[in-house]
Amino acid sequence: MTGIGGVEMGALAARTRALAVLRVRSRAVAVALLPAAAAVILLVGGSTGHLVGGGWDVLRRVVSVLALCVLLAAAGVALVVARSRPAVTPTVTVAEESAPDLYRMVRDLADRLDVPAPSAIALTPDCDSWLEDRAHPRHGPPPVDRHDDDLSGLGEPARRRSAAAAPVLVIGSPFLWWMRVGELRAVLAPVVAGTGPSAHPDIAAARRFIRGLDAAVAVASADRRDPLSRVACAGLGWVSRLLLRGCREHATGMERGVAAAAAERAQAVDYGLRIVAQEQVGLAYAGWDRLLTRVALPAWRMGRWPSRLDVGVVAALTELSRRDRLAEGFASRLGERPACDLLEEPGTMDEAVSLLAARLFHGGPAETGPDWSPVGWGEYPEEVVDRTWRTDAARLHRVLDTLGVRRAAGGTAPGTDGPTLARILDHLTIPDTEPPAPSPTDPHAGYGGPGAPHPEAGAATETASGTAAGPGTPAPGAGAQAGYGDDLDGQPPGYGDHDAPPPRYGDHDAPDDEDDDDLAGTTARGAALAAGLSAQLAREEAQARPGGAGVPSSPPGPGAGAGPDAALWDGRALPLLPLQPPRTGREILTAHITAMVCCAAMDTAGAVPGLDWLDGPSLLVDGARTADLAPSVLSLVETGDPGPLRAWMTDLGIRPEKPVRLV
Repeated sequence: MTGIGGVEMGALAARTRALAVLRVRSRAVAVALLPAAAAVILLVGGSTGHLVGGGWDVLRRVVSVLALCVLLAAAGVALVVARSRPAVTPTVTVAEESAPDLYRMVRDLADRLDVPAPSAIALTPDCDSWLEDRAHPRHGPPPVDRHDDDLSGLGEPARRRSAAAAPVLVIGSPFLWWMRVGELRAVLAPVVAGTGPSAHPDIAAARRFIRGLDAAVAVASADRRDPLSRVACAGLGWVSRLLLRGCREHATGMERGVAAAAAERAQAVDYGLRIVAQEQVGLAYAGWDRLLTRVALPAWRMGRWPSRLDVGVVAALTELSRRDRLAEGFASRLGERPACDLLEEPGTMDEAVSLLAARLFHGGPAETGPDWSPVGWGEYPEEVVDRTWRTDAARLHRVLDTLGVRRAAGGTAPGTDGPTLARILDHLTIPDTEPPAPSPTDPHAGYGGPGAPHPEAGAATETASGTAAGPGTPAPGAGAQAGYGDDLDGQPPGYGDHDAPPPRYGDHDAPDDEDDDDLAGTTARGAALAAGLSAQLAREEAQARPGGAGVPSSPPGPGAGAGPDAALWDGRALPLLPLQPPRTGREILTAHITAMVCCAAMDTAGAVPGLDWLDGPSLLVDGARTADLAPSVLSLVETGDPGPLRAWMTDLGIRPEKPVRLV
């Protein structure tokens, strides 16, 4: 990209678009003042004896009243736009005393780029980095005295700028733990370069105006009970949306110009290393996504939050590189200084970011408690995997009791009627005279025999398609749903192919008819059992939800001086970024049967729970992961054939007739 007079073309385009946004604001002010100008003309004409008569008097009164109403409405809209707090991204602020080396690196980078240094640094639990303006208009810096046509300020040194006007540099925490110092510097170069165009008064004013309109729309969208307030908010929302539509195209062009200017300015800084670092960005994204959906989500559902997520992503990416040979020279790369060494207390920061990730992606509380406590990776197999399996197995047997399924008479311990895997196998096994599978709308149709559903199970038919687990993520302590079974086609991550792509969080675009047909291919008993499990999970979630996430009065944090910036954002609507859509009835049933098989393996065959960094909960026999269990369980669920599952258990020495320990 070429430049004119030392000023980047992108910056010129950004300022042109910013002026267009400001012209929209000026036109809105002119429209609001037009009735007042007409009233002034009429009043002056009457006082000078030019516009006299009864008709002119009536017109003066009408126009004056209209002008007053328009001015009051415009003043109200302007006040809301100016005073509304713009939305900010939830982050963990990094104080300079807790990361002097990181601040020094960013300032050196800004000096090399000849742009203002960011005013602060914050961490986000995501694989991205950006600049965010958190200077509210009421607390903004005084304007800089300069001519409107002077463009030299687009690249002035940092010493000419006010520190309060500079935006905050938000860094993805996985980058700090996975990347080396040089790689992080190269990745941040184009981001830090954006502080130059962002400091221009016209661009800053345009951004403040757009953020104010966006905040005003949010204020107008709030629920109001007072009819007068609803009318006022309706008018506020209409005006704000109208102005936003007028600014949309210009705002988009402005941001593209800023990005182009930043990219052009950063080309001279670590360009070759930045190409290599981009490969690590994609790798970090894949490992972080997999760690959240496969490893962290089961713990969050148990009411525990892993306190070292960023350390976990390093372990996951190390395992991914070892398995798939994605990183050549991986050992030599690990010998370089990691970027997390730029922090004085990386463990404290990792803990704060981990808690924020649990809030954003799951909706957990802001503070630890009896039902929401941290868990280390060393305790994960026992505290999360084992408890999850045994909790699911206990829920499975409770639902069987509700359905009226008798416990197996033989094979249990003397004097007890302990829960056994044989009870589930016998119940789901389809005899030769079994009626056909029911339709999804009537899972109990044609179902009979000794395992006929209890009358209470009729209410569960509505949730047989997984609709019981609504879009809102359950609060911690909600009965500990299974930490697997969240993948497509009911494949448990702990037993599947590690090369399968993980599901993306926030993907809620699955067709609605998939849930309707989810149980169409299962047996009648399987459909009834899935319906009962879905209903039981829904009840447990409903009981736990009232004690869900709250917003504390002060920013929380596991360590002193480090915690999510709760005062900057609204945490009432959590999770902001749910990881996955609700599980279907087939996935819930498959996960619970898999959990019961794992419990039987641990209690009768010496297996132990384990943690796989890429697949989450796993079953270990003699220190090795077991073979894929999902096809055998699906055969039982879909066709009522226990043969493959019994053969799988026989190979491992699992005894289904023995009772297992439940929670």
